[in-house]
Amino acid sequence: MGDAGEMVVRDPPDSTGINRETLLSSLANPVRQKSDHSRAQAKSMNDALSPPLRSAVSAVKPPRRKFNFWRWFWLSTIPVSLVWVWHDFYVPANHITWAKDYASAQHQAVQSGKPVILFFTGAWCVPCRIMKRNVWADDQVEAVVKSGFTSVMIDIDDPNAAETISLYRVVATPTTIITDPQGNVLKWRRGGLAKAEFLEFLSKPNPDH
Repeated sequence: MGDAGEMVVRDPPDSTGINRETLLSSLANPVRQKSDHSRAQAKSMNDALSPPLRSAVSAVKPPRRKFNFWRWFWLSTIPVSLVWVWHDFYVPANHITWAKDYASAQHQAVQSGKPVILFFTGAWCVPCRIMKRNVWADDQVEAVVKSGFTSVMIDIDDPNAAETISLYRVVATPTTIITDPQGNVLKWRRGGLAKAEFLEFLSKPNPDH
């Protein structure tokens, strides 16, 4: 019986004379000791293994890539080749009204009174393709040619054009010749022309031999 009439109930000792607190404490000590031992053992193993592992990790480095000449060669060559192909082979359409052949061009020139532009070219001729792209496809050139000339394009490999090629003694391409409606040569230019040179060639009043 406690103070103020309170009754305190205590756990009775068991038959061995050991109370509950003592029993629980004795049971927990081995578990705690085992846990502490496991942690100490793990720490010891970690300390023993860490230096070699760190050395192994630091020793393992990604291999340096060797310079691959052919890989870089093709990576640089392909774009250059594509630019070269475009420069030498690409020919856009133009809106020049070309006569079917020289005879047709001369017939149209007689009817209109306009001089004739003969442009001698070839399928294999790179300067010819450049002129077709940079000169003949230009809007300003198109306007000048349409308003003042009858134009005909002649392939020097065309057997049907052999007579015209022989008449004007064409030996190289590109060759540009301007004649009057009767076929008399007014001026001519051999070789590729830029746009400014071509427009000047069309506008020059004097023969250019």
